[in-house]
Amino acid sequence: MKRLFALLSLLSTFSTMTHAADTKTESIVLGGGCFWCTEAAYKLQPGVKHITCGYAGGDTPNPTYEEVCSHSTGHAEVIKIDYDPAEISLDALLDYFWVVHNPTQVDGQGNDHGPQYRSIILYANEAQKAAAEKSRAKVAETFRDPITTEIVPLKKFWPAEDYHQDYFAKHPDAGYCQFVIAPKIQKLEHKLEAAKK
Repeated sequence: MKRLFALLSLLSTFSTMTHAADTKTESIVLGGGCFWCTEAAYKLQPGVKHITCGYAGGDTPNPTYEEVCSHSTGHAEVIKIDYDPAEISLDALLDYFWVVHNPTQVDGQGNDHGPQYRSIILYANEAQKAAAEKSRAKVAETFRDPITTEIVPLKKFWPAEDYHQDYFAKHPDAGYCQFVIAPKIQKLEHKLEAAKK
């Protein structure tokens, strides 16, 4: 009997390991203003497995937050989204992108101004480029003002400093989180809930 339990336990462990190994994730890098906001927004999406705040779109290697804010690097604040395409498609992530920020505002979002807050999609391959261009063309028909979102190749993604990761979750009482991020997240939660009905 002990052998049977040991064998069943071993088979169960092997099955779990095999299933975990079969899970395939893909990544997309997006920028839509402050990365604290976009990170919090994408955490609402099922199928999103991990989000890393960072910098991309410029030329300075391994930039710091201060360097990016000085407008000397060419980088934007972005998030790298690791997702399971079996649970959420790239098209769905891109459709959501147009909802979580204002893609018509030049070099900023709301009161956050500067090129580091620009709307940008950084593609890793031709399939991502085609999906991004198709999504932008489709959504452009629904906006009165022109879409300013850049669609450019991803040269390199640089993770931001640790204190930027999971910022909203770690600092919900901070002023920016209370007055900017929290209301945006509440609206998105309502939209997502209404879409389920």
